[in-house]
Amino acid sequence: MAVEKFETALKKLEEVVRRLESGELPLEESLKAFEEGVRQANFCTRKLNEAEKRVEVLLKQKDGSFAREEFRPED
Repeated sequence: MAVEKFETALKKLEEVVRRLESGELPLEESLKAFEEGVRQANFCTRKLNEAEKRVEVLLKQKDGSFAREEFRPED
């Protein structure tokens, strides 16, 4: 089974949103599209959370070496 990429899931989510916003889907198709959108949104959220945990910022020290520091997003 191929591993889905964040970018692919995001494009699928954007397509679902576009289809839902068109207002042209029958109710049953709208519900199925909404369910798919929720799955894609959850996947994207998981991937973003994983990436945030892995991000480290390298800070250059006065002696030219680098120190690693956990990334803390600004509020």
